[in-house]
Amino acid sequence: MAYYRNPSDVTAMPAWQALTKHRQAMQDFSMREAFTDDPKRFSQFTLSSAGLFLDYSKNLITAETRDLLVALA
Repeated sequence: MAYYRNPSDVTAMPAWQALTKHRQAMQDFSMREAFTDDPKRFSQFTLSSAGLFLDYSKNLITAETRDLLVALA
C-alpha cells in the first residue's frame, strides 16, 4: 500500500484520479443502451446474501466503475 502524507485526502489517491477520469468518460452513459447491450446486466449488478437483495443494475455503473470503486476502497 502506498503511503500518503494525508491519508484522509482521498482525492490524492491514484484510484480517485482514475475514477475522476472514468466519470468524464461516462458523461454519455445511457441506461437504456446499457440494458440493451448487456442482457446479463441485471444478474451482473445484483447481490443477495443473508436475506437481503441489492439491485444496483439501474444505477449509472459499469463493470469498470465497480472495479475502480473496489480499487479505491
